[in-house]
Formats: sequence, C-alpha cells, structure tokens
Amino acid sequence: MTSTDHHADAAEQARIVALALPYLRRYAGATIVVKYGGHAMGEDVLADEFGRDIALLKQVGINPVVVHGGGPQINAMLSRLKIQSTFVDGLRVTDAAMVEVVEMVLAGTVNKMVAGLINRAGALAVGICGKDGGLIRARKLTRTRRDPGSAIETALDLGFVGEPEHVDVRVIHALTGAGLIPVIAPVGVGADGATYNINADTVAGAIAGALGANRLLMLTDVPGVLDHEGQLMAELTVDQIDAMRADGTISGGMIPKVETCIAAVRQGVKGATILDGRVHHACLLELFTEGGIGTLIHT
Repeated sequence: MTSTDHHADAAEQARIVALALPYLRRYAGATIVVKYGGHAMGEDVLADEFGRDIALLKQVGINPVVVHGGGPQINAMLSRLKIQSTFVDGLRVTDAAMVEVVEMVLAGTVNKMVAGLINRAGALAVGICGKDGGLIRARKLTRTRRDPGSAIETALDLGFVGEPEHVDVRVIHALTGAGLIPVIAPVGVGADGATYNINADTVAGAIAGALGANRLLMLTDVPGVLDHEGQLMAELTVDQIDAMRADGTISGGMIPKVETCIAAVRQGVKGATILDGRVHHACLLELFTEGGIGTLIHT
C-alpha cells in the first residue's frame, strides 16, 4: 500500500467516525436488546462480526442485552440422540425428555458460544438463561385448533413450551451495572419449578419491554417487512401493520415477529426493528446510519 492509499483509507475511516458521532450521542447510555439467531449464528464470519459489533456497542457507552435462539443446534443434537421432533404452528412439541436436551443446548453449548464471541472481541459477556436469578417466570403456552368441518376448537398440548408470565430484570441490571453484557438463553421456569422452552423472539420482546429499552433489534433471515411489490418498508406504525395484516401483505412467519415488536413498543420500547442478520455489521448499520437497514416499528 502506498502512502497515498494509506492516507485515503485513514481519511475514509475518519469520515465514517464523524458520520456516526450523532448516533453515538443519541444512544449513549441506552439499552439495546438484540435477538440473535438464524443463519447469522451459523456462519463463522458473521458470528465473529456479531461478537465484535456487540463489544463495540458496549465500548462506546451503550448497554447491549443479547437474547439468542438455537433451533438448528437443537435439531442437530436431537438427531444425534435419535429423538424425533414434531412441530405445531411452528412450535416444537417438547416432552420431558426433550426439554432436558433443549435446556442443555440453549443454556449450555449455544449460550456459552455466543458469550464467547463477545468475550473474544474484548468485552465481558456473561451467559445466563431465564431460570437464573428468577429472570423469566413462565407459564405453559396454550394453542387451539379449529376443525374446518365442525368449527369445533380443540386444545393442543405442546408439552413444556412456555411463554413469559413475568420478567424480573434485577439480574440484568446487576450485570449491566457491573459493566457486563448479559447473553440470555430463552428458557424459563414455571411456578411449579418446571422448565419451559420459550420462543427466542418472544423472550427478546418481553425483556425489551420489561427493561423499557430504547431499541429492540430482531435479527432474522429476511430484510424486514416487505410490501406487495417485495420492497422493504423502512418504517411502520402499529396501525399500518394492522391494515397490512388485514389485506394479507404481512402473513406467515412474519406475523409473530411483528406481534413481538408491537408488544414491545406498547410496553415502552421506543422502536423495534426487524432486520437481516445476514448483512455484515447489521446492528451497526441499523443504529448508526440514517434510516437504518430494516423495518422500524413504532407507535
């Protein structure tokens, strides 16, 4: 590299820092909850970048809180153990034997892997699950199915699949107050002491709401919410989302994601964004560039 090239690179780096400065000021001291999962978790380069980006957020005065999934890793372990999975409406039916595997993978292998990504980048991350410090009290998730012929609804037993009933954020405050980054596995405990497997998106939304976070970032495998022409919608209100669901623009797997975002903003989160975790440095681009890269949902 010539001295001219070096000076050009240095000037470009300085320009980028200058452009980011207003956003660094905006989010100074802010709490940002990041849901991490999907293909971004399974691809080595993206995973390393994620760890560095979360560490950077902490180093510039932001308080990141990470909630992770781990569906592919659970599938791999169940396959090794020759345990068959069944799904109902996208939810894994979880019996007593399977919930032990789910907890082992989510609160063990995956949780420590994600914390390790951040630690290797120079920050201090601590892996916990919803059972630690009474973080997530869960209740059994109930689902019904309507018979199209008789219109009779029957209850579906999903086993040890739960949803957050109460979130006690004291353990999160204790960690962030000590300069640590909480990395949370989506496992909760019921009033009877039973362990429940909880959808990671749901946990991220519940934690963001309980914290009154400034932002919730939902890293997914799609760019965000798309309109009828397949174009990304950069910003949506809750009322607009209701209309888009009614006309079928928002459908399928996007529905629970927007529902999670809506629940979070109604609890006081200033904005929730669905964005593509496969994009390099997705979190930084969303927070530190004008307009971001995903779909921002607000009231």
